[in-house]
Amino acid sequence: MRRVREILRLKHEAGATDRVIARSLGIARSTVGLTLERVAAAGLRWPLPATLTDRVLEAMLYSSRGSRPAARRKAEPDWPYIHHELRRPGVTLMLLWEEYRQREPGGYGYSRWCDLYRAWESRLSPTMRQSHPAGERMFVDYAGQTVDVIDGATGETRAAQVFVATMGASNYTYAEATWTQSLPDWIGAHVRALAFMGGVPAQLVPDNPKVGVDRANWYEPGLNRTYLDLATHYGTAILPTRSRKPRDKAKVEVAVLVVERWILARLRNCRFFSLAALNRAIAELVADLNARPMRRLGVSRRDLFRELDYPALKSLPAELYEYAEWQPRRVGRDYHVDIDGHYYSVPYRLIRERLDARITERTIELFCKGERIAVHLRGGGRGRHTTIPEHMPSAHRRYADWTIERIRADAAAIGPNTAKLTGLILESRPHPEQGYRACIGILRLARHYGADRLEAACDRGLDIGARSYGSIQSILKHGLDRRPPPGPAAQGELLPDHPNIRGPRYYH
Repeated sequence: MRRVREILRLKHEAGATDRVIARSLGIARSTVGLTLERVAAAGLRWPLPATLTDRVLEAMLYSSRGSRPAARRKAEPDWPYIHHELRRPGVTLMLLWEEYRQREPGGYGYSRWCDLYRAWESRLSPTMRQSHPAGERMFVDYAGQTVDVIDGATGETRAAQVFVATMGASNYTYAEATWTQSLPDWIGAHVRALAFMGGVPAQLVPDNPKVGVDRANWYEPGLNRTYLDLATHYGTAILPTRSRKPRDKAKVEVAVLVVERWILARLRNCRFFSLAALNRAIAELVADLNARPMRRLGVSRRDLFRELDYPALKSLPAELYEYAEWQPRRVGRDYHVDIDGHYYSVPYRLIRERLDARITERTIELFCKGERIAVHLRGGGRGRHTTIPEHMPSAHRRYADWTIERIRADAAAIGPNTAKLTGLILESRPHPEQGYRACIGILRLARHYGADRLEAACDRGLDIGARSYGSIQSILKHGLDRRPPPGPAAQGELLPDHPNIRGPRYYH
């Protein structure tokens, strides 16, 4: 309305022509003429009354009563319905606008329609505008869509997950397929994404995936130990977004949408028989996506990345990150910790202490209160021991009340068969302490089954060559100690006497 008043002032007080008024105010000449026509149609004269407010003036000039028929207001779309439909998968503004024009052929054009929707949407709730300095953030997430991969041997179809990473400043995008969203695939995808970027950003921004965040909290998120290990190796920070707040990571949400439309949609009719073949196809389309000029900026993601993000990234470390899982462990009485059924030694003074085990494909590292106290090559074979001699105590045979003498005494109190079996277990190990677990477990079976049944079970165990806690427990569990021994074998069925041959009694 200030512009309307200025047009009238220049026209009636300064005597300016329509062309001069338009040039002075930076508007079209037709706008000046149309405004003067509206003023005349409304019956107004210059100077305008001092009591005439802008709101009243606007109503007099632009109400339906004072407007020309050609200025009739177009049909207003149902914006709440539009907003609701946009939440459905695959629904876009273009699709909804086409449906709108089918109902209202004389309605708004696409650009004006989008502007009106954005204006309506901005009034729903205030949104913080996020700025992304060059090289500061890499956003990561998994796409909602999956890609089917066919096993060429069995014909079984398996859904592959799609990991997406994008840089905040340039929108430079990386995508790859993994079999699962588990921790090994999550960490491996990060390593390959950083190698693709050729550098390390200051922050990694995921949402709150269970695989990477143990406790979802905006102020103090509990990050997975392996995820923190990755961040330490690369010298970066992990900053999870708020739960159920997709606008906090709008960059990667848009990147996921772009990947689904420009990559996964193009692969929808392709058949893949291996994950490697799928990733080769994704890599080609990712390169094409990053080289394509963005519509609003007129420059490609790749060129923008080279100009903004890449110079600001930190250098990659000399060695790739080696995947490692962290697991809490407690040291046993035999100063060994159990990892996947294999036992690794630690200094004997740490008996019953809680440790952190860092497990890689090749090594086992054991930490006590942040200090590494043992390193082992990863061993194979369940039930076996990997022992460093320096970890053994000088006395070697004593921890609290559990000694070889006490084990032998407790076993003898139950019966001769129990004493004989525990003695064989202790003698069969390189170090008797390695047999503590099995012997103590066997002796404690008497609490549940009684001494008589345990003695009978040890008798059968000696007969069939059983030398482990698990075998004795199985005999008791299935009641084999209560069954009579089978009769003697026929002359032609006699088997040679050998410790590796169990004989028929094992199965009865």
